[in-house]
Amino acid sequence: MKYLIMVSHGRFAEGVKTSLEMFAGDANDRVFALCLHNGKSADDFKKEVETFLDQHDFKESDEFIVLADIIGGSPLTTFLNVFSARGYMDRAVVLGGMNFTMALTATVSLDNMDKETIAQTALNEAKTAVQQYEIPSSTDNDDDNDI
Repeated sequence: MKYLIMVSHGRFAEGVKTSLEMFAGDANDRVFALCLHNGKSADDFKKEVETFLDQHDFKESDEFIVLADIIGGSPLTTFLNVFSARGYMDRAVVLGGMNFTMALTATVSLDNMDKETIAQTALNEAKTAVQQYEIPSSTDNDDDNDI
């Protein structure tokens, strides 16, 4: 089984998970959000990660896609230290710069692709989603008044 674990500062990962419930509710038993909340220390977060891992009975065959808001940030480095100490790193791919498109792509792909393909597809979709919206001018479509 594959799992998606999102890690962030503040409540970012929790917000992404909440939004994912609107699009992919049936997969959310395999989607988790771990957040280093404002005012909490890295040691507090480490305890939360340890509790999270203690509460889940991950199997030796399970694989993980880990999405983080920032590579090198305290939430991810703390999470990876605990995750690695438990022997999970060799079954995981880790991506930074998380956005909603990346998380949605990973979530809906958990059953269809291997973890490396999920990672590449999620990265590609995330890059495609980041763009500036161009408001059509009134001269572009004189007959179309929709914006």
